[in-house]
Amino acid sequence: MKRVFWLGVGIAAGVALNRKARSTAHAVTPAGIAGNLGDAVRELAGAMGAFGADVRAGMTEREEELTDAVERRSGVTPGNRPARSDARARRANG
Repeated sequence: MKRVFWLGVGIAAGVALNRKARSTAHAVTPAGIAGNLGDAVRELAGAMGAFGADVRAGMTEREEELTDAVERRSGVTPGNRPARSDARARRANG
């Protein structure tokens, strides 16, 4: 019975090592390297996109803080400009 047990353990270990060796060998082939590089580029692009979204969210939040501060201190709402006269508007539009 011990021999059958150790035979099973040996077969399982052999299969596991064979699979690991094949995956390691595939990782150093040109196709494996290209796959790993492609995954890395996709991950980097995702991280850059997330960083950009975080920066935009931070900019929006900071702009709101600054707008509130300007309104509290001066009573002027930033971005609301007085309407231009018709003559000035025609000159600006060409």
